[in-house]
Amino acid sequence: MVQIRKLGPHIGVEVSGIDLRTIDDAMFDTIYKAWLDANVMVVTGQELTLQAFLAHSRRFGPVSPHPSKSTRHPEIPEITMLGVNKFNPDGSLNQAIYRRGAEGWHTDGAYDEVPFKATQLFGVAIPDRGGDTLFASGYAAYAAMPQRLKERLDGAIGAFTYGGRRKNNALLNPEDRDRPPARHRIIRTHPETGRKSLYFDPGKILAIEGFTPSDSDALIEELTALMIQPDAEYRHRWHVGDVVIWDNRCSYHKAAGDYPPEQDRIHWRTSIKDWPHHVTRH
Repeated sequence: MVQIRKLGPHIGVEVSGIDLRTIDDAMFDTIYKAWLDANVMVVTGQELTLQAFLAHSRRFGPVSPHPSKSTRHPEIPEITMLGVNKFNPDGSLNQAIYRRGAEGWHTDGAYDEVPFKATQLFGVAIPDRGGDTLFASGYAAYAAMPQRLKERLDGAIGAFTYGGRRKNNALLNPEDRDRPPARHRIIRTHPETGRKSLYFDPGKILAIEGFTPSDSDALIEELTALMIQPDAEYRHRWHVGDVVIWDNRCSYHKAAGDYPPEQDRIHWRTSIKDWPHHVTRH
């Protein structure tokens, strides 16, 4: 029997008692609406092949290969393999793979002209302890902004790159490291819910356009402090078979990066774009 329960007052919903390989369009619409309301959706107890995971991801929108080419699945480039090959040839730990996603709160794909609508993970191997993923609501971040800041940033554009101000682009191939910045509104109206959120990634943003460098840096620091609201967080403790999808248009996330390095923490990941406006889901 299908069960849908909220995981927190502002973010997170869990769905159990369904098989994502066989749900019909009516059930998908039900869980899609629950996801839109909650920013992050957990579906427990799934047994998926790579192709089944990819097919389910495509129900949310077109799946795009991640720009980090070295971690794409060798036969299915739309799927990224997170957590594999984390030891260097000399036996040392590759921190870029071990701590991937753990450097700070972020949203996926802000460096793209068309950012990722959603990211979906499937838990394949989970460590005995640690390795959680944390989520926070962009709606709550916007609500917490002082009115003067909302007015100051109304219509403001952020310039974003993969490496951001620190040029953290080690996971990119050399030919992909000098892409021009993508430009996005800092205060964004969600195209499906109509709600406003703070669209922000402190690790990917270069500057907020229309401000002096010092004012831009000060605004970035202020937004970084505001973006995570304690009553609008959800921390996911992984189990094998969990499918978690989050809405990059209105949420932030980060990996805890605290699991025993000798243990595996492996996920399949898909990066999902939005449908063109003239295309309907299904």
